[in-house]
Amino acid sequence: MRELIGSRLLGVGLAAGLAAVTVVLWLNGQLALYINPSSNWFAVPMAIIALVGAVISFALPKGAESDHGHDHDHGHERRGGWGTAATVTGGVLSVGVVAAIMLTPPATLSAELAMQRDTGAPPLFQGSDTVALASTGDTSKFGVGAWASVFATATNPEAFDGDTITLTGFVTPTDGGFGLTRLVITHCVIDAQPASVPVASGDIPATGTWVTVTGTIRDAGGRLQIQPASVQTVDQPKDPYEY
Repeated sequence: MRELIGSRLLGVGLAAGLAAVTVVLWLNGQLALYINPSSNWFAVPMAIIALVGAVISFALPKGAESDHGHDHDHGHERRGGWGTAATVTGGVLSVGVVAAIMLTPPATLSAELAMQRDTGAPPLFQGSDTVALASTGDTSKFGVGAWASVFATATNPEAFDGDTITLTGFVTPTDGGFGLTRLVITHCVIDAQPASVPVASGDIPATGTWVTVTGTIRDAGGRLQIQPASVQTVDQPKDPYEY
């Protein structure tokens, strides 16, 4: 009996717990802290299906999942106490993991992690179409990620000299100013990449501080940077990532 309960905790219990967390985060508007909102159409229905399946599974008699409809001995009895202990332990651990996820408040990735993941290479999440779009002046929906791509890959930086810009991000250290940084998520937080644009400012806020920078893009010898008119400290946005 303990082995059967452990099996259900390990399988159905874990799936149901993770599915419940997904649905609760979605209802609270916090699922975007973990996955790209464009994936909600898939993740949320799958979580609901998993919850329905979990409820249905508990309607089965205990032991039905191991009833193959014949009397062959597959070694279940030979497994003995070690198999039962391992299964029950695995079930309890799975419940503990899910409980920890449910009880721990959602948190955003830190500025320190962004700096660790910064390889200095141009952003991989934007393409040449972003630079082409920026060249037409249609930058109203550009965030830090899009501008970081433009700053890193534009072959005609002089075309952007004099453009005004307002962006919000957190502060990371650079030479001659600071980096205005956001984490950009493609699918989920596991693949989060840092995007940063240089701000030429002598007044450097503390690392990790969220600020809104308003200024002008300047071409400094072929290297684009923001010459700020104002740097205002702000609260972390409800949705701190870009997608």
